Amino acid sequence: MFGFKGRSTDTSEEKIDELLTRGVSEVIEKDSLKRELLSGKQLRIKLGIDPTSPNIHLGRSITLLKLRDFQMLGHKIIFIVGDATGIIGDTSDKESERPMLTREEVEANAKTYLEQAGKILDMALVEKKYNSGWLDALTYKEIGDQANIFSVSDFTARENIKKRLDEGKRVSLREMLYPLMQGYDSVMVRADVEIGGTDQRFNMLAGRKLQPLYKQKPQNILTTELVEGLDGRKMSSSWGNTINLTASPADMYGKVMRLKDELIVKYLTLATRVSLKKISEVEKKLKDGVNPKEVKMLLAREIVTFYYNEKEAEKAEKEFQKIFSEGGVPEEISRVKVKKDSLLSDILIENKILDSKSEFRRLVDQGGVELGGEKITSHKEGVRAGVLKLGKHRFFEIEVS
Repeated sequence: MFGFKGRSTDTSEEKIDELLTRGVSEVIEKDSLKRELLSGKQLRIKLGIDPTSPNIHLGRSITLLKLRDFQMLGHKIIFIVGDATGIIGDTSDKESERPMLTREEVEANAKTYLEQAGKILDMALVEKKYNSGWLDALTYKEIGDQANIFSVSDFTARENIKKRLDEGKRVSLREMLYPLMQGYDSVMVRADVEIGGTDQRFNMLAGRKLQPLYKQKPQNILTTELVEGLDGRKMSSSWGNTINLTASPADMYGKVMRLKDELIVKYLTLATRVSLKKISEVEKKLKDGVNPKEVKMLLAREIVTFYYNEKEAEKAEKEFQKIFSEGGVPEEISRVKVKKDSLLSDILIENKILDSKSEFRRLVDQGGVELGGEKITSHKEGVRAGVLKLGKHRFFEIEVS
C-alpha cells in the first residue's frame, strides 16, 4: 500500500529518473532540473487548483501525487487555491467558453480543498496560498506590462482556441487573461518548478515568460498525463465522470471497478504508487489472459486503502461482491431525509450525492436510476420513500417528511 510515510532519504539517480518519468508527459529543462535534484538543493514546487467544483477527483490526484513525490524527497511544496483564477475560468481543456463564477461560489467550493489535498500531502509542511491575495491587488498598469510580453496570436494558436474561432464560436478577452494570472502566481511564490496536466502547458509557459520580467529565473515545467473518467472522456467535474477523493469507500471502490479494462495499468501508474516492477508484472498477466476483474480489484483496493485504510478497503470489496455477485443490497445504506414535492435531482445535488443535474440526466438516460425497484425515466422525477439505486453500486434510503 502507498500511504504517506514521511520523508525519503533516497535521492539516487534511479529515484530521480522515476520522479521525472513516471506518468510524466514532458519536462521542460529536464537536464537542468535533474542536476538540481541530484545536488540536494531544496526546490520550490508549485501546483495551483481552481475550486470550480467542491470536490478534488482522481484526475487531479495525479499532480498531487507527483507533488507528494517531491515532498518526500524534502522539497518545498506550494499549494495554491485559485480563488481568483477560479472566477475567470481556465479555458485550456474546454470546447466552449467557461462561464464566470461568483466569488461566493468559488469560496463555497474551496471550503474543504486543503483538507482534501491533505489526503495526499503532508499539509503541515506545505505553503498554502490563495491567489486572490496578489491578483486582486494588480493595477491596469501592471497587467499591461505583463500582457506586453505576449501576442494575441500566441493565445489563438492554441488548438482548442483555434478550433473555436474556426467554428465561429465566441472567445472572450477574459479567457486571454487567464494564462497571465497563472503565470503571475509563479512569480509571487518564486516557483522553481510548476506541475500540471498536459492541458496546462501554455499556462505554465506563461510563468516562464513572466518570471524574467521580475528578475527571476524561469521555472522548470513538469506536465503529467491525463486520465479518462467513467465515460471514457477526460475526467472532469463538468462531465460528472469523476471519482472524487471525498467519495465513500464503497462508492470509490465501485467506481474504480466501472473503469474500462484498458485503463487498469494507466491508473496503477498514475493514481497509485504501486511499484513499477509490480505494475509490469500485472501488465504481463493481463497480456497472458488473466481476468481483468481480478486486477481491477487490486487497483480498487489500493486506491481505497490510500484514501481510507485497509479495513475500509476490505469492507468495500465485500460490499461490492455482495451487490454484483449476489444481486443484494448493502447492509448499511445512507439515509436521506427530504421534503415532500422536492425534485429528485435537486435532492441529490443538495446532499452532494451528485455534482450536477447533467450527471443526473446522464444516469437517467442510461437507465441507471431506480427508486423503489422502478427505473426512473424522467429528468424531473419527484421524490418518494424507498431505496434509491444509482448506477450499479450506490444505494440510499429516501425518507420523505
